[in-house]
Amino acid sequence: MTRPLRLGVNIDHVATIRNARGGDHPDPVRAAEIVARVGGDGITAHLREDRRHIRDADLRRIQEATDLPLNLEMAATEEMLEIALAHKPHAACIVPEKREERTTEGGLDAAGQHNTLAPIVWKLKDNGIRVSLFIEADERQLDAALKLGVPVVEFHTGEYAHAHLDGDSDKLARELKRISDMAALAAKNGIEPHAGHGLTYENVQPIAAIPQIAELNIGHYLVGEAVFVGLESAVRHMRELMDEAR
Repeated sequence: MTRPLRLGVNIDHVATIRNARGGDHPDPVRAAEIVARVGGDGITAHLREDRRHIRDADLRRIQEATDLPLNLEMAATEEMLEIALAHKPHAACIVPEKREERTTEGGLDAAGQHNTLAPIVWKLKDNGIRVSLFIEADERQLDAALKLGVPVVEFHTGEYAHAHLDGDSDKLARELKRISDMAALAAKNGIEPHAGHGLTYENVQPIAAIPQIAELNIGHYLVGEAVFVGLESAVRHMRELMDEAR
């Protein structure tokens, strides 16, 4: 039997809109409450070094506003580790972060950063926080995740999304197979595979159909659609497409 597929909604860009003008509107906490009401399974928030969207104070407010698990995306830095330990989110997803990037541009080099990541992973795990690594669907990176002892990996689907946008059917097929193969390998080795980045109504179903993937994390697209149809409608429709694929 195929496992249910969870939907984590990244609410960062509600905060981006708020911060563009200043003040408190639109409030990402309200977005979290809507996600909880319409069947989302979790809230994802990326606290960046420059605080360009989610702010420190948002984290506690999100946790207090809804019972949905909070997945904190964070860079592998001492500052972010201290914040994670203070807030104790359900999960912490370690992501690469460049100060100048618009969005996360690729997966974490877990293989090349083992010595940096290991103490952070251990401290998070010791404090009851479920650790995941945002990595490329690559056997070398997955092997590094195994060595680090993380229970979850989230595969970066950006190249898949770009291939779909470009209409490159050959690359699309290769990327889909790569993600599918690595999801199967992760599950075989006891790691729960998630996926996310660039997923839309048009491209989500082939990823959602991969039976081993347990969760998709989707944000920018849903917030963009919400401008036209409302966040409730956007999340409901994504949920329906994911369920159809399963």
